[in-house]
Amino acid sequence: MKQPDSNFRREARMLATAKKAVWESCDWLSAADIVSHGASDPSANDFLPSEWERAGRIFSIRYHGTDYYPAYGLARNTSVRPHPTMAKVIQTLQGKRNSWGMAFWFASVNSYLGGKRPQDMLEAEQALVVAAENEVAGVTHG
Repeated sequence: MKQPDSNFRREARMLATAKKAVWESCDWLSAADIVSHGASDPSANDFLPSEWERAGRIFSIRYHGTDYYPAYGLARNTSVRPHPTMAKVIQTLQGKRNSWGMAFWFASVNSYLGGKRPQDMLEAEQALVVAAENEVAGVTHG
């Protein structure tokens, strides 16, 4: 069997390092964590994180065999639900970024956001949507 070349190994290490950095960039919650943090009625379908994800209201990453949702993507008012800005950004990035690609984008500083990370800017909905549109368009920023 042929050994992977050094470029392949280097890229695999870089990807693992990037995933670790994203994992450490915020709190990630399992579906059970979300339910325990604020379900007014955890049996209701509108409270299932997997339903939110299917509806494009939040995304998850699979890490060590479990799906995790970004804590920054949740609005915490009377009960825990996806932040409304998440759906708009996910709709913009969908088809161009897989779940890890979205996680990388949210965790990376962005010049369209004044050098801030999208995950820290959910209240600035319009700026975040414009930054996502520029990401999809392939506009170079720096």
